[in-house]
Amino acid sequence: MTPGMLIVSLIFVGISMLVSYRLQGKFREYSGIPTSSGLTGKQIAQKMLNDNGIYDVQVISVDGFLTDHYDPTNKTVNLSPEVYSGANVAAAAVAAHECGHAIQHKNAYAWLGLRSRLVPMVQFSSQWLQFVLMIGVFALYWTSAPLLIGIILFGLTTLFALVTLPVEFDASRRALIWLDNTNVMRRQEHDKAKDALWWAAMTYVVSAVASVVMLVQYIFLFLGARDRN
Repeated sequence: MTPGMLIVSLIFVGISMLVSYRLQGKFREYSGIPTSSGLTGKQIAQKMLNDNGIYDVQVISVDGFLTDHYDPTNKTVNLSPEVYSGANVAAAAVAAHECGHAIQHKNAYAWLGLRSRLVPMVQFSSQWLQFVLMIGVFALYWTSAPLLIGIILFGLTTLFALVTLPVEFDASRRALIWLDNTNVMRRQEHDKAKDALWWAAMTYVVSAVASVVMLVQYIFLFLGARDRN
């Protein structure tokens, strides 16, 4: 990694940490605001699934903080303890968002399908990416072939990050529409839920932008080495 690439990488690490810190702050703030319905995250998730005709998805609790996710392989909405048992705005927003992914799965949402197909390739590329890029940079004076392989692997992870964006934004959109059309929360609570989901989405945006910027820099590095050789 060149000094310039290192600086850019550190800048995005800093931005990512700030966004993550802001998200955690929003989650803690809105965790202190109870919903008017008094429903817990588990109850909200179950209700949203049933309202959308989904009865084969299980809502379960998983360890960790903000570890919430939907697993399409075993059809489970996995909620962190704070969300699973919480009867507050933050829990409602997160639970509804994860159910948004379950609805995408049911409706065969194209972007979710594409992301799922990319998972095996991304898992493979992630295992070798840093190793191949390191070799590629050190071998530039002799050959640019290893760096090209690293760029291809990096391109896969970047594509995955970009495909994730519409998946996440659409899940939040579905969650907010459902929350707006039910009596789960009042309007003021809905606005706070929207704010929490926006900050959650920003973590994916920062990650995607950082990946694109780093990929472009590696491409320029490759092109420069190829011209020298």
